[in-house]
Amino acid sequence: MRTRGFRRSLALAALCVLTRATIAAGSEASASSAPIAQAVRAGDVPAARELLRHPLNLNEPLPDGSTLLAWAVESQSSEMVLLLLDHGAKANGVGDVSVAPLFIACQYGDPVILGALLDKHADVRATRPDGITPLSVCAGNAPTGILERMIRAGAGVDVADNAGQTPLMWAAARGRIDNIRLLVAQGAKVNGKSAKGFTPLFFSLKSHVAEAPNTLLNLGADAGYVAPDGTSVVQLAMYQKDYAFAEQMISRGANLAAFDRNGNQLLHAAVLANQAQLVKLLLAKGADPNALTGPSTVKMRFEVNFKSGDYDVPPKPPLLLAAESGDAKVMQLLVEGGAKPQFRMPDGTNVVLAAAASGKLEALRLALQLAPDPNTATKDGDTALHILVGAGSGPELGPMMKLLAERGARTDLKNRAGHTASDLAKDAQSDAQLAYESAFGVQRVGKL
Repeated sequence: MRTRGFRRSLALAALCVLTRATIAAGSEASASSAPIAQAVRAGDVPAARELLRHPLNLNEPLPDGSTLLAWAVESQSSEMVLLLLDHGAKANGVGDVSVAPLFIACQYGDPVILGALLDKHADVRATRPDGITPLSVCAGNAPTGILERMIRAGAGVDVADNAGQTPLMWAAARGRIDNIRLLVAQGAKVNGKSAKGFTPLFFSLKSHVAEAPNTLLNLGADAGYVAPDGTSVVQLAMYQKDYAFAEQMISRGANLAAFDRNGNQLLHAAVLANQAQLVKLLLAKGADPNALTGPSTVKMRFEVNFKSGDYDVPPKPPLLLAAESGDAKVMQLLVEGGAKPQFRMPDGTNVVLAAAASGKLEALRLALQLAPDPNTATKDGDTALHILVGAGSGPELGPMMKLLAERGARTDLKNRAGHTASDLAKDAQSDAQLAYESAFGVQRVGKL
């Protein structure tokens, strides 16, 4: 049962049952259409209390396999839950274990509701068909005191579900620091592995709770572990944008030559993330400023039906990646670290052309210092000016064109299609036309 939309699905089920009951002459009303069910759904505690003055079967399974108590737990009405328990509702339910009250309560983590269910001896050893236990769900959502009670009652601390995920992994994924500490203290394997080979430390990085991965490290987590798919802890930190933790791992000594699933070394990843501090650190640690990206191993969902051949993604050095993103600060760090500005892509793109495409003035200014030719072109004959005119708009378009004009950019160079930058300006967007006119001192080249 999914927590969201639960009441809506139950209401629809109740409506179907009520309709069938109405059609079938003389049939007995279902529990889901009885007044007590309506009171529970509405969260009307006074009405429910009045109805419970008379004997009622609170444990009749509902159409979805749950019970009225499960509905009350889903509504997160502790008053209704306590009322039903006091009048004989079974804490363990009577139908589908997946919608047993304890499992639902663990998804929300309310200590009052959970405490009430545990007081009535809710089964902490229950297991859903997918292998998930109440302790796992509570580990990610409930207070530590509830977990302590469940463990004392016999819940398995390190029981893995069908995906190999343990309560500690659930706690780590939600960044539940106190629960992490408790579970490890109670014997949970801090370096246990899921079915796909991921440890609690990997799960903690997905929580985006800064203290979670460090807590696991302090408890003995292996920072050097590499998952079966080749992902390392520091690479996952980069994927999750946890740059502070990535910096910590790099300072401790990470593998700088390893490629991630996107074909990037740590330096490439740091450049793409515009993380100047990480770039500086990686260069100081010995990262190769001229290393080329590798092939990606990521498989997109659409590839199964639509991929017709291998993608041709030419390798790039960090400097070109920084120029493409227009990050002049990172470009400067890379050059100071030994990056070579002479590199060209197979299509002829160099640092100047990449910076022009970024739309960033300072990146283009630095690129022209590194590779002074403003008229360098791709194999298709497109210069930086062709690229800017084609861009059409952008807050720095005018200053970038003026910079090219100052550096001697020619307006009469034809690309492979036979078009000069002046030709393109005639049909360009109005911003590009005005910028071109202002930069090169020509009359308006087209109709605005």
